[in-house]
Amino acid sequence: MAFKGKAHTFGDDIDTDAIIPARYLVSTDPKELAKHLMEDADPEFPQKVRAGDIIVARKNFGCGSSREHAPIAIKGAGVSCVIAKSYARIFYRNSFNMGLPIFESDEAAEKIEQGDKLEVDMDSGLIKNLTKGEEYQASAIPPFMQDLIKTGGLMAAVKKKIGA
Repeated sequence: MAFKGKAHTFGDDIDTDAIIPARYLVSTDPKELAKHLMEDADPEFPQKVRAGDIIVARKNFGCGSSREHAPIAIKGAGVSCVIAKSYARIFYRNSFNMGLPIFESDEAAEKIEQGDKLEVDMDSGLIKNLTKGEEYQASAIPPFMQDLIKTGGLMAAVKKKIGA
């Protein structure tokens, strides 16, 4: 499975309150949350992001509170995946539980620039920067976690498994 989209870049320590500000946590509706995605980091982001686009950040993306709203809002906006140097541990797990693919790559996080066209292969972890003609390697997503993503997250996978 591959993702193609335009890069939207952010810096270090983007916390969950920057991803989806607490004032919008009255909803769990992905489309409603998406209207406010990253607006404290970039007020115009909700209008700029398009389905398939990719968020690229530096270190410690998703730090702060453990709210599941953050990956829900990212998916709700149609972002296909996130690439960063590193993730806060609980955001990392919440992302897979919500079915959001995330990739870790120091080189990609350093070299990708705003607006670069990217292609990311989930099976191999290969990140192609189509704008610059460069390739970066991220760790491949293990098959059982790929299944979570393809099914739509942990709850959807459990429902499927029990036949609900």
